[in-house]
Amino acid sequence: MRNKKKSNIYYNKIQKKIIRGVLSLIGFSLIIIFLFGNHGLLELYQLSKKRQKIQEEINILRTQKIELEKEKTKLKNDFQYIEELAREKYRMAKPNERVFKVIEKKD
Repeated sequence: MRNKKKSNIYYNKIQKKIIRGVLSLIGFSLIIIFLFGNHGLLELYQLSKKRQKIQEEINILRTQKIELEKEKTKLKNDFQYIEELAREKYRMAKPNERVFKVIEKKD
């Protein structure tokens, strides 16, 4: 009778250890999946960084678009701007006008 009780207690202890081990392994596996899986925290962090970078690029492109639209309206309507641009960028001149290129001295 005593041997049976001792063996039952021994088997219960082994059973508890096995259950704890299996539960620990399952818990550890779930934590690894939660952190490093396809939809884990690490992936979400990387996606948020990528989203932030793309959002910054979008903002830069929006400001560039606004500037280009302003220049487009200037080119359509502002004849002084067109003349200034032609003189400075393309070195154009009016009839009977001379264009001089000024070279600065290096010290």
